[in-house]
Amino acid sequence: MPAKYSAVIQKSDEWWIGWIEEVPGVNSQGETREELMENLQDALEEALEMNRADARAAATGAYEEVSIPA
Repeated sequence: MPAKYSAVIQKSDEWWIGWIEEVPGVNSQGETREELMENLQDALEEALEMNRADARAAATGAYEEVSIPA
């Protein structure tokens, strides 16, 4: 089952801005709500992939990857 994330979004002047609650530093903006949501999705995917790469790089020797339910 894919993970689900929550976003806090708001209209601020001419822009929509938003933050992913569960992943610090993942935020974005867009001129429309739809553009914001697409940008947040892209930012989240990039952050998760970078975090995965960092975790794999930190492991030395043999390791295994396991799923952890939320």
